[in-house]
Amino acid sequence: MALDSCTTRVVDADRVTAVRERMPQSEDLIDTADVFGLLSDPNRLRLLVALLDGELCVCDLAAVTGQSESAVSHALRLLRAHRIVAARRSGRMAYYRLEDPHVRMLLDVALAHTEHTEALHPERDGNT
Repeated sequence: MALDSCTTRVVDADRVTAVRERMPQSEDLIDTADVFGLLSDPNRLRLLVALLDGELCVCDLAAVTGQSESAVSHALRLLRAHRIVAARRSGRMAYYRLEDPHVRMLLDVALAHTEHTEALHPERDGNT
């Protein structure tokens, strides 16, 4: 028998019930998965890490991340649509910042995790 299979359907019925009761609604889980999907792109993640120090305009974000202004603008539109970043206009310039402290916290925790762990990458190495 494999390590990840059970011989019974439910071992701890009370705990299963408690977890089911606190499980977010499907729509909320889908929205959360969308956020993680946006964060899964290294180029968008570079933009967000650049914004950890405060707001920047599109041209400065392009210079910092090594992306074209067009690619940066496209990524920022996606991030803004999901309320991950916010924009402030000053004349013809748009300055972007992280939307709220939750985004910063999520990035801080994810970056700390990768800095303090050595990840195994079976999806990259072909190992299972």
